[in-house]
Amino acid sequence: MNIVPYNYLEEEFKNTKNIFNEWKKLIKSTDYTLGKYIKKIENKLCSYLGINYCIAVNNGTDGLILGLKSLDIKKNDEVILPTNTFYATAGSVVAVGAKPVFADVTEDYQIEVNDVLKKINKNTKVIIPVYWGGGSPKIDILKKKIKKLNQKIYIIEDACMGLGGGYKNKRPGTFGDIGVFSFHPLKTVNAIGDGGALVTNNYKIYKWCLKYRNHGMINRDKIDFWGVNLRMQPLQSVVILEGLKKLDENIKKRNKNAKLLDSLLTNLEPYVKLPKRSKHELNTFCLYMVLVKKRKRLIDYLKKKGVEVKIHYPIPLHLQKAAKTKNKLLNLPNAEFQAKNLLTLPIHQYLTNKEIIYMANCIKNFYFKDA
Repeated sequence: MNIVPYNYLEEEFKNTKNIFNEWKKLIKSTDYTLGKYIKKIENKLCSYLGINYCIAVNNGTDGLILGLKSLDIKKNDEVILPTNTFYATAGSVVAVGAKPVFADVTEDYQIEVNDVLKKINKNTKVIIPVYWGGGSPKIDILKKKIKKLNQKIYIIEDACMGLGGGYKNKRPGTFGDIGVFSFHPLKTVNAIGDGGALVTNNYKIYKWCLKYRNHGMINRDKIDFWGVNLRMQPLQSVVILEGLKKLDENIKKRNKNAKLLDSLLTNLEPYVKLPKRSKHELNTFCLYMVLVKKRKRLIDYLKKKGVEVKIHYPIPLHLQKAAKTKNKLLNLPNAEFQAKNLLTLPIHQYLTNKEIIYMANCIKNFYFKDA
């Protein structure tokens, strides 16, 4: 048994009374396809984010695909995204027939604006900044730079890890043309499975996505165009609505835990390097990532001590087998260095101060004995 567990899902659902009670109401209502439960979650998210329109979908990946399709992104179009994100960001681009173009990242693991600008060409149609780990990319700076170009480029925010966070008094997903969220079990709100949402302030995008999500239907007997089924399941919307009640409290606790761990690890350079923490952002800490020396040996040591850790991720997207050969020739030094040295430590809301201090002491002891 882990003394400091990374996985907290069992703890999260110790009390399921409210969820089961609401499920019973849902089952009796026979409101199984879209309906009032889905509308309720869409309204809640609009209110929480301060945005006009929300469409609940079956997962974050399809939310990205839906967003790209609503902008008519297709073959020969290019979409710029960071190379250190989860596979879904690039996979969604490929799914609509477009080309993913990989950009390097900054010290705080977010997309590098200057590298993005170098890669913009006549085929560039979209940029997808990612709230990697729960931190915030510099979307305000990116938007200003793009505005100076004589070219229409959309911004789709991959805010799948960003729900509950903030950047310069705005919520993730509300800066660009479209924002996408995920309710995967290890995101800030858990659907007990998959779930997602697309948000926008653009009515035209909203109306198109609303139809495409549901087979292109206008009503039961007519369709405007050929769409697909991207609908969120009402059973999962119940779980999400319950999770939203605790979201701000959980983010507050994660930030408190991260502040404590930062203070305990801050003097361990060059063995452990923390990213710079921006005063302009509220990090959701889906991932608490640091750069470490002797990573493999440290992981083995922590495992013996009962501290569960992860790597997100050891191979950047441009070096994956799925990437085209020429992408492997890209020079993305920051992302490649991070992939070789990055370690993700548990920081979730169920950790105690005692567990965090124990974890930090294990890391200190490893380097002290190993120095």
